[in-house]
Amino acid sequence: MLLAIDLGLIIEKLVLILIVVMGSLVIAMYATYGERKIAAALQDRRGPNRAGPFGLLQPLADGLKLFFKEEIIPDFSSKFLFILGPSMAMLTAIMTSAVVPWGDKIHFFDRDISLQIANVDVGILYVFGVVSMGVYGIMIGSWASNNKFSLMGGLRAASQIISYELAMGISLIALIMVTGKLDLKEIVLQQQSGTWWNIVYQPLGFLIFLICAFAECNRAPFDLAEAESELIGGYHTEYSSMKLGFYLFAEYINMFISSVIMSTLFFGGYDIPFVNEQHLQESIGQWAVLLQVLCLLAKVVAFIFFFMWVRWTIPRFRYDQLMNLGWKVLIPLALINMLATGGVLLFLNK
Repeated sequence: MLLAIDLGLIIEKLVLILIVVMGSLVIAMYATYGERKIAAALQDRRGPNRAGPFGLLQPLADGLKLFFKEEIIPDFSSKFLFILGPSMAMLTAIMTSAVVPWGDKIHFFDRDISLQIANVDVGILYVFGVVSMGVYGIMIGSWASNNKFSLMGGLRAASQIISYELAMGISLIALIMVTGKLDLKEIVLQQQSGTWWNIVYQPLGFLIFLICAFAECNRAPFDLAEAESELIGGYHTEYSSMKLGFYLFAEYINMFISSVIMSTLFFGGYDIPFVNEQHLQESIGQWAVLLQVLCLLAKVVAFIFFFMWVRWTIPRFRYDQLMNLGWKVLIPLALINMLATGGVLLFLNK
């Protein structure tokens, strides 16, 4: 009996992993389509409109192009590390989704199935641990290319990500002080049962986290690691075919997962606003869980649209401005926010 339960749990988790991974890849693929359409709308042009109706098959065409392009590995590169770099970037991008609660439990085949791959008590620390490993994929790939422009892009990416991780981590300390939780599922349930989402209690912390998310994802105006006008193609200059595709996909998956994490921490996650979800489950049953997942995805789409809107609106920073913003503005602001939050909590407890 115990073996059957364990086998059922393994099958349940494998199916959930497959759904999350494939869903992340599809969303990343069509995020490229969305980006080009949004850029076209902002610049008063059409965007992709050839492959399929309204250009909807353009991401498939781009994917096939990457698959069938010639695979080139430079003669003077470190071949093993050259392959390891994009693989590691892709793996760490997908691993972050393991602790995300996508919805409440569903009852299926006489089992209560949690829509969370791994319910880890320290989910926030897991996310930070995996995200901090992502820079190794960029650094390894840039160094293994044996190209000075790639190496400069990798050095920029490493210093940028490490610098902005500090402000991001300090901004989350204030949120942890308010919630008293490190488990993402518990943070969602707390917001679901409370009066307000965490964005009301930590607006400055959210703003700092949002800016740092742009830098962590190498998104404009923080895309100094792949600045074409300065570094040709940045850390992936020497890459082609699906190795280049892995780096591009990793960026869009990181953007997707960052949007999910921000929605979970500050905007209630799968919580449906202005709705009593217990009454909703009593009235429509399992369909309430589907509405929760769709609500979370709607919040994520709004964040992704904001990422793209900013990219095609704001010009790129100079590198000294990037570092000044991280060290002289965001880190002091995050420290002030943390101290102010601690002071308010001490005052209210009295």
